[in-house]
Amino acid sequence: MPSFRDERAMSKLNSPPSLYDSDRAPRKLWLSDDDFQSDMLKGVSRTFALTIPQLPAALCRVVSNAYLLCRIVDTIEDEPALSGARKSYFCEQFLETLNVAKSAESFSQQLAAALSSQTSLAEHDLIRNVPRVIRITRSFAEPQREALHRCVRTMAKGMGQFQLRGEKHGLRTLEDLDQYCYYVAGVVGQMLTRLFCLHSPEIAKRHDALMELAVSFGQGLQMTNILKDVWEDYQRGACWLPRRIFAEEGFDLSALTTARDRQGFERGVRRLIGIAHAHLSNAVSYSLLIPRQETGIRNFCLWAIGFAVSTLRKINKHIHYSDGSQVKISRASVKRTILTTRLTVQNDGFLKLLFYISTWGLPLAPSSINWSPVATNETKQMGHGEITG
Repeated sequence: MPSFRDERAMSKLNSPPSLYDSDRAPRKLWLSDDDFQSDMLKGVSRTFALTIPQLPAALCRVVSNAYLLCRIVDTIEDEPALSGARKSYFCEQFLETLNVAKSAESFSQQLAAALSSQTSLAEHDLIRNVPRVIRITRSFAEPQREALHRCVRTMAKGMGQFQLRGEKHGLRTLEDLDQYCYYVAGVVGQMLTRLFCLHSPEIAKRHDALMELAVSFGQGLQMTNILKDVWEDYQRGACWLPRRIFAEEGFDLSALTTARDRQGFERGVRRLIGIAHAHLSNAVSYSLLIPRQETGIRNFCLWAIGFAVSTLRKINKHIHYSDGSQVKISRASVKRTILTTRLTVQNDGFLKLLFYISTWGLPLAPSSINWSPVATNETKQMGHGEITG
């Protein structure tokens, strides 16, 4: 169950230059909403365009829409021309547009005009089509809409808080990183779990056990992408690494691009790899709670885990990396992940063995680490892993 934050949970693990970067008509006609969502996914995320269609058809449609909703918030956060206050403003406007029967046209036009050329053409196209994305959202059953709204609401408000903090040289502590990962990835894990339970009575019987692992699953994927994209994020004025972890290793994150002695930085990265590894172990446990006959949902989850493990292995092997492209997984690695998981998707024993072999040699954080999300106004209201209000 990948997170939908695309630096940021799995989309950038294997993203080629956008198909939208070539000359094309500024607007396109789609025969159906499904065609529209499929085309949007191919433009903004090659990975999710690959994994989401593995889901059962009804789930595929709602999860595709959920991804696009989250990507709209993501596009706002990543726009370098917007101040933290403006980003919070647009997030609030988007939530108002999503949650009430308000025309999305004015929001779409206003945000599109505020985006710079540093935002991809595919994301510009997505923002121009916000009204259609929301129109599809409103076509779903009420329980599905509520799951999507809760996720997007929590994500937008949480990300807005972090934008206003303006911590360009890293977050303060590991707990702050946990909280950030919760807002951008853990809430997605909770949303997907709700959708899976609505889809299958058998999965619903395991709701509580799945919810206990959903946040950790999202954090494992999110931390992998934070590590992979640290240099690109820093160039655009963002850093999601915890300063205290690196200070304990003798490295000052404010000197990330200028320090000559990088051993402390590399030790800090390996500590975070160990934490991400432990989260991904929880992600495997989550996946094995999905009934064996639900092969589409299992593949959706397992492919994301496989992509993340491959990325952590590359980072650990090329610890002197200074660009995300140096630790980007290959097409061959993607194909291996897909093939091996398809062959073992219904065999829990083989899946556990496959994860053990794949992560051999990676640092691993102590199992005593508490994986619960940092207490916030939202998480304090959680009941059985669900956010209220």
